[in-house]
Amino acid sequence: MVRKISAFLFAGVAMAVASPAAAQGGCDRAMLQGIADDWVSAIQQGTMMTMKLGEWVDYNENGKRSSLGNFLYPERNVDWHMALLDTTQCKIYVESVMLDEERPIVAATQIGNGFFGVGPFDNIVTDEGDWLFDAKATYEYARREDWSEIPEGQRGTREQLIAAANSYLDLFNDPGVEVPWGTPCARLEGGSYTGTGADTDSCNVGVPTGVELTNRRYVVDEAKGAVNVFLDFGASGRPDSHTFRIEDGKIRYVHTVTYCAEDNCGFKPFAEMLAENPGMQPPYAD
Repeated sequence: MVRKISAFLFAGVAMAVASPAAAQGGCDRAMLQGIADDWVSAIQQGTMMTMKLGEWVDYNENGKRSSLGNFLYPERNVDWHMALLDTTQCKIYVESVMLDEERPIVAATQIGNGFFGVGPFDNIVTDEGDWLFDAKATYEYARREDWSEIPEGQRGTREQLIAAANSYLDLFNDPGVEVPWGTPCARLEGGSYTGTGADTDSCNVGVPTGVELTNRRYVVDEAKGAVNVFLDFGASGRPDSHTFRIEDGKIRYVHTVTYCAEDNCGFKPFAEMLAENPGMQPPYAD
């Protein structure tokens, strides 16, 4: 009898670790929004004590095991952020811009919520020298976009949102893929933007070819018509985040955050790119 009880308890704990959302009976938006708010507070206060963490904190930064405390120090103001809430997986995604004078940062963060507390954390942290990095431009473009909740009768399903995101990502390795482009559509890639405020704005402005985007991990927020995808970009496996806003089945916004191990991922400096093509940063549309 003791063996049966022990086995039952062990199985229950194992299921809770493997499937935290199931173990807790799912997550509601209010709880997940609380986790997102606590994360922003942790950054701004420079401490992890704002979060309901477990005894062990599983924190990865730019694809490697790292220290959550080191990321949070020193405290920084969060000038803009967006949160996606995935009630099916009990996960959140937070994209944040910190216009810190000493070290401006744009971060893309997936956070789980398990049986023992908040976590794990998967954080892509970009700063000067990362792909097309310009925190000020990211802030100015992103804060003008509409990522609010979509009326219930107009929302896509979880499967439809993931399919739309995957079609865009598959295009990098298969030019024959049909992508549900919306018009207008604006792509924010680092500090480069395709939106001018015109009704004809397009995200169909070309992508590299022959590039596999693998190890995709999703956070889906049906209420906002949005899906975030963490992935390994290309043969080098660069840590990358793509976030999509999908309205009426069409892609409306795309955000990318990509960490580089070398300056601008081996391309010419972003400043030189801008000098040659000022249209990469159109005037801010008010």
